[in-house]
Amino acid sequence: MSTNDRLKNVFAYALDLDGDTDIESLRYREIDKWDSLGHMALVAAIEDEFDVQFDTDQVIDMNAYKVAYDMLRELGVGE
Repeated sequence: MSTNDRLKNVFAYALDLDGDTDIESLRYREIDKWDSLGHMALVAAIEDEFDVQFDTDQVIDMNAYKVAYDMLRELGVGE
């Protein structure tokens, strides 16, 4: 499974999204489920799935699906 597909699955699981959600266009606080508590659950789920550790600045800056994907790439997680 590709990094993109795995990350979509993590977002869907951590934020309890339905199948109609356009995950790749999601932004922080754009939906009720991605609030501050949902954000921390999402960060933890991404770290667990990809065996990475985000620093505080990365956690704060992770405000969109694309940002999370790009951060993973910067950490060496690839296709």
